[in-house]
Amino acid sequence: MRIFLTGATGFIGSAIVQELINAGHEVLGLTRSESGEKSLIAAGAQAHWGDLNNLDSLKSGAAASDGVIHTAFNHDFSKFKENSDTDGRVIETLGEALAGSNRPLIITSGIGLLPKGRLVNEQDMPVAGPNPRIASEIAADAVAERGVRVSVVRLPPSVHGDGDHAFVPMLIRIAREKGISVYEGEGLNRWPAVHRLDAAKLFRLALEKSAPGGTRYHGVGDEGVLFRDIAEIIGHRLHIPVVSQSKEEAATHFGSFAHFAAMDIFASGKITGEKLGWYPAQPGLLEDLENGSYFSAL
Repeated sequence: MRIFLTGATGFIGSAIVQELINAGHEVLGLTRSESGEKSLIAAGAQAHWGDLNNLDSLKSGAAASDGVIHTAFNHDFSKFKENSDTDGRVIETLGEALAGSNRPLIITSGIGLLPKGRLVNEQDMPVAGPNPRIASEIAADAVAERGVRVSVVRLPPSVHGDGDHAFVPMLIRIAREKGISVYEGEGLNRWPAVHRLDAAKLFRLALEKSAPGGTRYHGVGDEGVLFRDIAEIIGHRLHIPVVSQSKEEAATHFGSFAHFAAMDIFASGKITGEKLGWYPAQPGLLEDLENGSYFSAL
C-alpha cells in the first residue's frame, strides 16, 4: 500500500515511517522543509510538500494514497485551542478526500480526554470539558458518518523512547532547574505510557486491519505508572532530593505543567490487543527512564 503520513518527520511519525517500510509499504510523508524532505528520502520514503494549514496539499496527498495515517499536531500549548480546531479541520479534509473510496484513515487522539478515576478502555468516549483536543474525535465521528473508514488511535500522556521531547523531558528539566524532584501528596496519580516503537506498530496494524468507521484503539503499554515512581527515578538519576508537596506547592513548582503533572489516568489496551494482535514488546516507561537516553540527552 502507498500510505500518506502526516507528522512523518516527528518523534512518533518517523518510527511509523520505518515500521511501514519494513512491512513492505510505500510512504508519502508530509513535510514543509528541505531538512524534512532529506530525512524522509534518507529513510526510504517520498516527500510531499505542505503543512496542516494547506488543505489543498492534504487533499492531494490523500488522493495519491491507498490510506492515510494522521499523526501531525502542533504542540504549542499557548495555542492549544487553535491547534485543536486546526486538527479537526485537517481530519475533515482528509475524510473528504477519502469519502466513497473505502480507503482507511487513521487519526490520533489522547487517552487524557477520557473519564478520570477509573480504568478506561476503548469503548469509553471523551467527556465534555476544558480540553479542546476533543475536536479530533468529534471530527472523526463526523467523517465516519459520511462512510469513511476512520479509526482513532488514542495515545497516553507519555509516548517514550530515544528522542522523546515531551512530558518526561519536561519533568526532568523542571527538576534540574529547581533542584528537587516533586510529586503531589502521596504521588499516587497515574500516567499510562507506551514506547514509540510499540505505538508505531499499532498504527500499522490499525491501517492494515482496517475496521468500520469510528473504531477506537488504545496505545497502552503501561496501564498506569505512579507519578511518585517517575519522580523518584528522576531524583535518583539527577542526585537531587525527591519531595512530596501540597497541591498548591506543586502547582507553583510545576507552573504551566501543573495540570499534566497532576493527571490521574488509568487506561487499558486489552480490546486493542484482542482486535489487532498488538501486544507491546518494548521497555516500559520506568525501565526506559532507568536505562534509556533521557539523562544523557539533557
